[in-house]
Amino acid sequence: MTRLDGPGDEQASGAGEDPDAMALEIADAVESLTDLWSVAAQGVALRLSPHQLRALRALQAAPGLNLTGWAEWLDIGLPTASRLCDRLEAAGMLERVSHPRKRREVQLSLTPAGRHVLREVAGRRAQALAVALRVMEPAERVALSRGLKAFLRAQAAPLSRFDDPGCG
Repeated sequence: MTRLDGPGDEQASGAGEDPDAMALEIADAVESLTDLWSVAAQGVALRLSPHQLRALRALQAAPGLNLTGWAEWLDIGLPTASRLCDRLEAAGMLERVSHPRKRREVQLSLTPAGRHVLREVAGRRAQALAVALRVMEPAERVALSRGLKAFLRAQAAPLSRFDDPGCG
């Protein structure tokens, strides 16, 4: 059973006033969303691990990274990034291309197949989310959207998330 029990509970418990209690509730919801996310991604023709999907999304967000930049983006070691690159290249998801101005540098880029897999995963995930959202009342969907937008703004705030002595 999750800590998020149903509509109106936040008013009765005052959970909106206690960020620590709210964090526990949201953690339950995120875990559920992560499960939904993972299951939806597994339905694509080529099954990729969450780590591999994240690596492809990094190249989608920052095309032309070299292996070192890709490893830094993913926060993994260079040997791990190299093996990951080899596997994704063998699967036809990415390719290594010579840098147009730096003779000794190789850039990584998605292949059409890699872009197709990312589109397919994104579509399946959106469909899975839509199923859950259809069950919600319109006001609940609006509240969720507002809350997520506020959360994203808070995450983007210039203050360090780790300045709070309670974090860490």
